[in-house]
Amino acid sequence: MVVKSELKLIKSLQQKKCRNEHELFVVEGKKTIEEVVNSDMKVYKLFAIDPNGLDVDDLQVEKVTARELSQMSSLKNPNGYLGVFYIPKLTEKITSDWILVLDGVQDPGNLGTIIRLCDWFGISDIICSTDTVDCYNSKVLQATMGSITRINIQYMHLDAFLSTMKLPVYGTFMDGENVNSTQLPAKGIMIMGNEGKGVSEAVAKLCTDRLAIPQFGDVTTESLNVASATAILLNEIRK
Repeated sequence: MVVKSELKLIKSLQQKKCRNEHELFVVEGKKTIEEVVNSDMKVYKLFAIDPNGLDVDDLQVEKVTARELSQMSSLKNPNGYLGVFYIPKLTEKITSDWILVLDGVQDPGNLGTIIRLCDWFGISDIICSTDTVDCYNSKVLQATMGSITRINIQYMHLDAFLSTMKLPVYGTFMDGENVNSTQLPAKGIMIMGNEGKGVSEAVAKLCTDRLAIPQFGDVTTESLNVASATAILLNEIRK
């Protein structure tokens, strides 16, 4: 039986302030838990309705009832497995050739998908504005499908970060230059803006270049989803 205080703690980790306070986050789903276990991230506790169903070597998995799991889970229909992990101490060192910068991305599904895209395209560093959704949000983690373990994600004030960088800074705008006809360098910074407002005015002033994805379809389509646009631009980077 899981004691009430622990149930309360794990449930509280759905809130960003509690994750930051306890330096813990929750992962749900067999595959994602196994990926995180096999990374450098440290396990706090693992729970399962069927402990034998998790392939986690010799780590202890605490057996729980469906009711207990529902009390800890953020899902309407919990899938039987829940892991609690320590939030890692991330390095401030930038290691990738290109850096993806996110300016106010709010949707957890978008951020999770973008993290997974960076993993696919070999972009190991993401810099997020302080108002971008928390990468340890449960919906973000579900969308990353384990890629969270391989990407270095930092939150900071973008104007301070960009002003120190000596790389070309490409912002994405509706009125920018056609990315298909732009020769991108071996190293640089790509900025993706907020879902509704795009790149903020303050950050736009720090861009050395403005890029756009050309539209071929009906002009009534206002814009691309930010995750879809990121996929197109990362593919251009890797051409």
